[in-house]
Amino acid sequence: HNFEALKHVSFSIGDGEAVGVVGRNGSGKSTVLKIIAGVYRPTTGTVKVTGKVAALIELGAGFHPDLTGRENIVLNGLLLGLSKRGIAAREQQIIDFAELGEFIDSPVKQYSTGMYMRLGFAIATEVDPDILLIDEILAVGDYAFQQKCQARISDFRRQGKTIIFVSHDAVTVRSICQRALLIHDGRLVADGAADKVLDQYGELLKKPVASAS
Repeated sequence: HNFEALKHVSFSIGDGEAVGVVGRNGSGKSTVLKIIAGVYRPTTGTVKVTGKVAALIELGAGFHPDLTGRENIVLNGLLLGLSKRGIAAREQQIIDFAELGEFIDSPVKQYSTGMYMRLGFAIATEVDPDILLIDEILAVGDYAFQQKCQARISDFRRQGKTIIFVSHDAVTVRSICQRALLIHDGRLVADGAADKVLDQYGELLKKPVASAS
């Protein structure tokens, strides 16, 4: 049977906005990001994206498991539109930020989820995207690295980059985003100031989840 992950969702995000996307599991949040990233094509409607997009939407996405971390930096850089020269110029900064030590030359199939996240975030933010998409991935890192990532995201905001951030963590959404979208059952039910939308999300969480009959 056909399943509509999203139903008549429509919004626009301007240059330099930091927007949180919240909602229960299965509400359609990740689908929104994957459509923006070009992973999925919408079956109806249109999506217009202007600028270079870097996406952290799934652990290990874009990585080849048999290649080393260093080799995957090259692979991901090429996928994101960089030249080999451009990748080489950024490689050491990526390695330094990821803090993987000697594991940078090990196949990524040996990496933990936290190591995947470190490398993925380092690559995505070092290629200087216009739009950064983040889907809950920061939750798998240790506290010190999460703080490091949030500092880089704050720096992106100061540079006027556009950030779209999916998370269940209201505190983090409030610290990063000035605006939020609330997705429920595939529909956009709220779009506005982050504090107001997060309060609405909190009220929604208090209601029991409807079960299928």
